[in-house]
Amino acid sequence: MAKPGYKRILLKISGEVLMGPQGFGIDLATVGRVADEVIAAQKTGAQVALVIGGGNIFRGIAGAAKGMERVAADHMGIMATVMNALAMQGVLEAKGCEARVLSAIAMPTVCETYSAAKGRHLLEEGRVVICAGGTGLPYFTTDTGAALRAAELQCGALFKGTSVDGVYAADPKTTPGAKRFETITFDEVLAQNLKIMDAAAIALARDNNVPVVVFSIREAGNVAAVLQGNGRFTTVTKN
Repeated sequence: MAKPGYKRILLKISGEVLMGPQGFGIDLATVGRVADEVIAAQKTGAQVALVIGGGNIFRGIAGAAKGMERVAADHMGIMATVMNALAMQGVLEAKGCEARVLSAIAMPTVCETYSAAKGRHLLEEGRVVICAGGTGLPYFTTDTGAALRAAELQCGALFKGTSVDGVYAADPKTTPGAKRFETITFDEVLAQNLKIMDAAAIALARDNNVPVVVFSIREAGNVAAVLQGNGRFTTVTKN
């Protein structure tokens, strides 16, 4: 088997991925499929950290748009990411893969509190580390939290699992024939306003020289394949 391209990665997926065919919530069969992707990636020899959004349960900015106070709405979104993290931990461990949830907000009766040193230690021990709670602060997306954790955990890359197979100049679902990039720089992503992650997350990854690898999480076996340089993906780099 080919050696992984990165010793340690942080995999970011949206909460919506965990809905599966449902319109909301957590579909455990889909969580199981994503867990299989994580396990397959780990079997290549890579250390894997994970950040999962909370949009399948509650999205803070949407709640704020409907009249809720933004800080309270974002805190609800943060709690949603913890629920998703616990679901993923439970399924991973049921499949024989050791996993730990580290939350940015202290909740010691539920899971451990995040620290970079603890996260790196657990990764070196071979555990999957699920970083929950975003940054622990309102007004920041889980994409920004993922970029922050990737830098803190000294990951070789941030793997952004999406519904498309890379970065396009326009949404390929609505713009057939849109240009697809094999590689692109962070500055080009920002200049062209390409919505692969929010601008704060892109700038944070750029400033800490953490490449972002964009690929489709919906294709079975794709995380491990991309990790080994196979399949279709786009790499976003500083230069």
